[in-house]
Amino acid sequence: MLYSKIEGSGKPFIIMHGFLGMSDNWKTLGTQFAESGFEVHMLDLRNHGRSVQSAEFNYQLMVNDVVAYCNEKKMENICLLGHSMGGKVAMFLATQFPNLVEKLIVADIGVKYYKPHHDEILAGLSAVDFAKKPSRSEVEEILTPFITDFGTRQFLMKSLYWTTPGQLDFRFNLEAFIANKEMIGDALLDGAIFDKPTLFLKGSNSKYILESDFPEIKIHFPKAKLVTIANAGHWLHAENPIDFYKQTMDFLNV
Repeated sequence: MLYSKIEGSGKPFIIMHGFLGMSDNWKTLGTQFAESGFEVHMLDLRNHGRSVQSAEFNYQLMVNDVVAYCNEKKMENICLLGHSMGGKVAMFLATQFPNLVEKLIVADIGVKYYKPHHDEILAGLSAVDFAKKPSRSEVEEILTPFITDFGTRQFLMKSLYWTTPGQLDFRFNLEAFIANKEMIGDALLDGAIFDKPTLFLKGSNSKYILESDFPEIKIHFPKAKLVTIANAGHWLHAENPIDFYKQTMDFLNV
């Protein structure tokens, strides 16, 4: 069973984080959606946060996990939102289980294949030797040469936790990510179609979704519309949460 944070009551709304993230990344927006009449389920996906860990890691397993979660909670006609890797999970799920999903929101990821581009991050995370019992500041010091962007480091540092007094570790399953890093960029399968309302949100400063990608997106999601969030990169929900919330709510309330 996946770990989740549940807020509010009303229409079921599942939110899925990106690679190396967790449910906490969505706490602020999740609360806003809950206050707007949704029962919001912010999930930790497999090998992330407090959810199940396994050596196996791929999109089909993550889809199966989320469907099992929905069945356990007796959820139907859900609104489904995923960011980056979570967006890919959402696309795979909606095209395989269209009767479960009423509306789909995909944040800054397309249907195409993406070349592996997390090598520096994974190298930095691997450089941390927790057997030496580093402090939080020492962990950041180790990460900095590999991950120069402050925001990205802070995002990764959120997954640090104390396993015992004086002993830190990452909540995510780094070994599984390294062993399966090629799958993160997997394309949506040929013939996969979700013919219900779909919203793709892209950051104006992000190159994850290009205008030229939209014709292919429309093949898989005939009812899709693409909206650009201004003054935001790949982390569009964190960089411009006001517009992200407005565009999402406008779509959900139609």
